[in-house]
Amino acid sequence: MTRPPNLLWIVTTQWRAQACGYAGDANARTPRLDALAATGVNHAQAVTPHPFGPFARAAMLTGVPSPENGVSDYFDPLPAGTRTIAHCLEERGYATAFFGKWHLGPRSRTVPLVGAAHATTVVAPEYRGGFGFWEGFESGFVLNDPWLHGTRLPTPVQFYGYQSDVLGERAARWTERAGPWFCVVSLEAPHPPYEASSAGVGRRAPASLMLAPNVPAAAVNQARGELAGYHAHLEATDRAIGRLVGAIDLARTVVVITSVHGDMHGAHGLFRKGWPYEESVRVPLLVCAPGEEARCAAAPVSLLDLPAMTLAWADGTTAGRDRTLARISMPSVVALPWQCDRVWRGVRSPTRKLVLNADGSPWLYFDLERDPWELENLVGHPRHAAEIAAWRERI
Repeated sequence: MTRPPNLLWIVTTQWRAQACGYAGDANARTPRLDALAATGVNHAQAVTPHPFGPFARAAMLTGVPSPENGVSDYFDPLPAGTRTIAHCLEERGYATAFFGKWHLGPRSRTVPLVGAAHATTVVAPEYRGGFGFWEGFESGFVLNDPWLHGTRLPTPVQFYGYQSDVLGERAARWTERAGPWFCVVSLEAPHPPYEASSAGVGRRAPASLMLAPNVPAAAVNQARGELAGYHAHLEATDRAIGRLVGAIDLARTVVVITSVHGDMHGAHGLFRKGWPYEESVRVPLLVCAPGEEARCAAAPVSLLDLPAMTLAWADGTTAGRDRTLARISMPSVVALPWQCDRVWRGVRSPTRKLVLNADGSPWLYFDLERDPWELENLVGHPRHAAEIAAWRERI
């Protein structure tokens, strides 16, 4: 009997789909991801179901969208005992492990989000998603010298080095065991603070960075300043991912590389995430699987599909995803600077996107085929009324 494959998820934060060399970004220096895209499957139409960390993480681990999975507010934990992909794979004989950012445990609303308070918040075992081995941190955005606790570390211990490097090295050692195993490596980079040091990779010269046509003049200076640090973290994390993947037996392992959401970086004059625009909802999704031919997959796919895809790889079958669109939404407003100001829900295909307000009224409708930068909102155009009505039925 053929041994089931090992399974590795590498999950980053705030890495938007367009910010990769293989995706055509002239600013990006991502040679390791580019090489993996050339040998694996590039899901070029991948989206996050919810462009904000806790909502997306809960959906990705359970295959159930927010708020149905129990996470309806930024500070909601994933309910203790919730069934996740880890439970499913352990039932199939897999050893399971999680390394890195969790962002789904109980946490204080009153302490600073950035820094040691959240980085040293202990996630109790019942809130760790059923993983057999767990070593991580709640959040904190400490991109250097992270604090880790978990199965072997009852209290937080600080490890010195760039967070992506530290987590990759510790995960690689865990995967040296006999398989089959399932390992999630959850990295905060390239999330802000963008000015944080990035493992020796220097910040880019802001003036050298090319901006997309949907970044208005008023947002240019801030966008260039942020992207100078953002691309340094992309480069450093690309290098860390390359080291981790290089330590894995790729002949026996399915490797998935993705991000929980993107970042606006000045597109439409907006910053951060939660918004329904492409920069926020589109994410990289690379899959390198033994025997899989390299290709660019144009069908819609969502992080919600990852559990079913992963179970299919474990079972030696193919996940059924006969769909023409993916659902996207923000279940609540996150009251933090620059984040999206409303609850919304929508659908996206490779050619169209419709977004509705909380009351069901159309907010945005784009012809992505003709207008990939989403410069013309077609809501209110009489000649598109029937088309919009038909898409509303699909929501």
